[in-house]
Amino acid sequence: QSAEKRLFKRRKVAEIEQALSSEPIDVAALRRMAISEGGLLTDEIRCRVWPKLLSVDTDDLPPPPGKDLREDNKDYQQVLLDVRRSLRRFPPGMPDDQREGLQEELIDIILHVLQRNPQLHYYQGYHDIVVTFLLVVGDRLATALVEKLSTHHLRDFMDPTMDNTKHILNYLMPIIDQVNPEVHDFMQSAEVGTIFALSWLITWFGHVLSDFRHVVRLYDFFLACHPLMPIYFAAVIVLHREQEVLDCECDMASVHHLLSQIPQDLPYETLISRAGDLFVQFPPSELAREAAQQQAERTAASTFKDFELASVQQRPDTVLRQRFRERLRGEERTKSVLTKPRTNRFVKLAVMGLTVALGAAALAVVKSALEWAPKFELQIFP
Repeated sequence: QSAEKRLFKRRKVAEIEQALSSEPIDVAALRRMAISEGGLLTDEIRCRVWPKLLSVDTDDLPPPPGKDLREDNKDYQQVLLDVRRSLRRFPPGMPDDQREGLQEELIDIILHVLQRNPQLHYYQGYHDIVVTFLLVVGDRLATALVEKLSTHHLRDFMDPTMDNTKHILNYLMPIIDQVNPEVHDFMQSAEVGTIFALSWLITWFGHVLSDFRHVVRLYDFFLACHPLMPIYFAAVIVLHREQEVLDCECDMASVHHLLSQIPQDLPYETLISRAGDLFVQFPPSELAREAAQQQAERTAASTFKDFELASVQQRPDTVLRQRFRERLRGEERTKSVLTKPRTNRFVKLAVMGLTVALGAAALAVVKSALEWAPKFELQIFP
């Protein structure tokens, strides 16, 4: 088995290298690699691929922070407090002086992004995302990646109010309802709400997972996908724990306590694949009505249609598009089943099985990620 794993890794590294060396860079293939089993494999590869997924020019990185960055900065005290509390986000056994140096860099990255983008508002938990980038790619590149991410995927969390964040959380229950009405109804009866998933969503699970390898594997996935993918992943965690939920006392305190304690031994690759499949089967546009559609126009995620229309400028891999079209024809035959509000659960699971068999990678990449970023990827696909 270890020999098989080594062979798999060698093949995947070769595919990534081929995508990086093609002209123009094959971002479609890089997204596929980031989503598929194992993700991007190593931090060295992430340093090269993450900028491509966010369309950041590594030859034009922001200058080092100036000395006046912390002076008269309204967020400095809160950022300082949060960063000082972030000890467990650094590798165990790291020397104190090295960790303290990284914490200083972390403060500077956050303040730099906020200073350059006054429309963004700091929130507690933001530092959990920034520290992941700092530890993987270093301070200069992390600054550029976090700035792009903050003005796109994370923008809704950085509004003056939490209205858009709450709106995104509102997608959680409709996804669960589509797959498992029993779990949905149990949670509704318990009146547990969705606050248990807030820290998952706004930190991209960085705050709640103790193993850094799992965190960066999820970041590979989320960076390659539509900005709502973290809420789909939250849903598959709840669905994975179906029996635990249903065995729980049906009251808010008990269910909230259970769900807020996230297991550390989750089958991440299985859940990533399932989240991709659910996104394809139940895209945000189909769930929007149930997710308080009156706010939909104001979220970054809802601009998906604009990106979709511009996607032709990206010239994604034609083989992927062809494969998707063929599979879409198969999905169209089940469309009437999927759009009924309370479809028989076993029929839904049978349809899910079909999608799982086809694989989340090709479907999720082509249907979502390729359309997400064209407004800032035009320099790659002129």
